[in-house]
Amino acid sequence: MTSPDLNLLFALDALLAEGSVARAARRLRLSPSAMSRTLARLREATGDPLLVRAGRGLVATPRAEELRQQVGLAVQDAEALLRPAELLDLPRLDRVFTLRTNEGFVEEFGPRLVARVEADAPGVRLRFAPKSDKDAMSLRDAAIDLEIGVAGETGPEVRIQALFRDRFIGAVRAGHPLGESTVTPERYAAGRHISVSRHGREKGPIDDALSALGLQRMVVCMVSGFSAALAMARASDLIASVPERHSAGARAGMHSFALPVATVEVTISMLWHPRLDADPAQRWLRECVREVCAGR
Repeated sequence: MTSPDLNLLFALDALLAEGSVARAARRLRLSPSAMSRTLARLREATGDPLLVRAGRGLVATPRAEELRQQVGLAVQDAEALLRPAELLDLPRLDRVFTLRTNEGFVEEFGPRLVARVEADAPGVRLRFAPKSDKDAMSLRDAAIDLEIGVAGETGPEVRIQALFRDRFIGAVRAGHPLGESTVTPERYAAGRHISVSRHGREKGPIDDALSALGLQRMVVCMVSGFSAALAMARASDLIASVPERHSAGARAGMHSFALPVATVEVTISMLWHPRLDADPAQRWLRECVREVCAGR
């Protein structure tokens, strides 16, 4: 029996990750024609087309989707076996890590995370990237080291670890009428509200909860971030509804209150690609993030 060519595993991983013969060829530093021949060999070896034409692009077959995670893990294990073991020298570590997260996390946890990192590795720099494009490809190709936020559709190969849970609360300026007595659903709904949505949506889960009680709030403006909402609420009679832990510092001096309707708590998680699991510097960075989010 002929032994299989294990180099095909690396080619298959690149093809399934990129979804393109040309991009897979660039990733493996091959010519497009050589990559096409490799795809033909993979089709013969697996007995499946693996990638088929759909418009101008290629889509994976069901068999290829089944293989995606297995191949990724096999390649990761092979790379780990062939990588020399290194001892992490934190005081001499010179590296830039990119964390994709929202501005609320940066404002609330960023200063403590920078201080925590500098205590061990003064040569490390953190780059906080905006969450304008939330795709697993950036994690896969190492453009992003860590994603921090609510985990959505990430792909089966992405690692996820919960950091903490957060709930939404109300925030108004000091001396606001809502700070004088208990905030009931009726008093809350009767106010003038700021909606926070990156996509400009006027309504969300809070409105659904109010609707179940036969109430409707008046949204008079929409902003893309919680900091902007709090700044506007601080200088007016508007009501901002914001995540509690993400906005603790930004709410200083304001009156905060529990929302008078039930809303679902959100889980803030840390996401990374498994190819970085064994990287000592990455493991140290993830521990720093865990410590800061846990308040240690």
